[in-house]
Amino acid sequence: MNFMTRRLVITIITLFLVSVFTFAAFTVIPGDPALIMAGIETTEEQLAAVRSELGLDRSLPTQYVSWLGRFLTGNLGNSVRFRGASITGLVIERLPVTFSLAALSFLFILLISIPAALFPAPREHSLQDRFVNTFITINISLPGFFSGVLFIWVFGILLKFFTPGSYVSYRENVPAFLGYLLFPALAIAAPNAAVVVKFLRGSLLQELRSDYVRTAYSKGASRGRVLYRHVLKNAVIPAITLLGMIIGDIFSGSIVIEQVFGIPGIGRLLIASIASRDYPLAQTLVVYIACIVILANTSVDIAIQMIDPRIRVK
Repeated sequence: MNFMTRRLVITIITLFLVSVFTFAAFTVIPGDPALIMAGIETTEEQLAAVRSELGLDRSLPTQYVSWLGRFLTGNLGNSVRFRGASITGLVIERLPVTFSLAALSFLFILLISIPAALFPAPREHSLQDRFVNTFITINISLPGFFSGVLFIWVFGILLKFFTPGSYVSYRENVPAFLGYLLFPALAIAAPNAAVVVKFLRGSLLQELRSDYVRTAYSKGASRGRVLYRHVLKNAVIPAITLLGMIIGDIFSGSIVIEQVFGIPGIGRLLIASIASRDYPLAQTLVVYIACIVILANTSVDIAIQMIDPRIRVK
């Protein structure tokens, strides 16, 4: 079995197990979605009818097969929390918001981490190196929600760069929408960029001590040529693996940041669905997020294999 086929099989099995565990987890959480949807003053007959409509009167394996079939076909049913609104419609409406926030966060991670790691790499223990180490320590230590609150206070209240809570939908004004997402994206990116800087910087320093670097210097190659033509290619491969893992942190971080900045994305919708025991909606959102993370890591493995075929990713 070749690499691509093996990765595809592993990805499908992982996605299947995630769907099973997610469905099972929400069946043991206390609360009755039928009672929430019907209301506390409903009669037993009305409650039984709602349970039958939701499929809660059937066995768990039957419920899972039915739910998985609807998930794969895009017919996800209706939300309990939003009084019968289509789950597919709710997800489609919120997904571009979270994707935009995640894309901006990932872009900021790259823009911050690569220059910060490269700038002091050839000058270990220099002033620049100490400055980068301080940046790493501070940003790794700060929780994401605190960074969000700090950004609101500094850039929103003190400097007036944006108005906290003045979210503008992408349907109304795309530039204003992206402008409001800048600081939430920075709040998500800052701790993750610090991790990438620390990882990439260590990899660069290790490569700079290698024999081939000394050989390149002995042949008269400049420091910049050695760093950008030889060292960076070898050092960046482990960092790509880390970036794939960070995608999961970006989506988990967006759940909190969306609450802090009042952004109506998937994370905020997930919190609302769990709080109201809207199991159909919560199950869908958890599986969607898990699918994105799993597919991102699979893509990273494929990218690494394409960059350096000598590497065997299992």
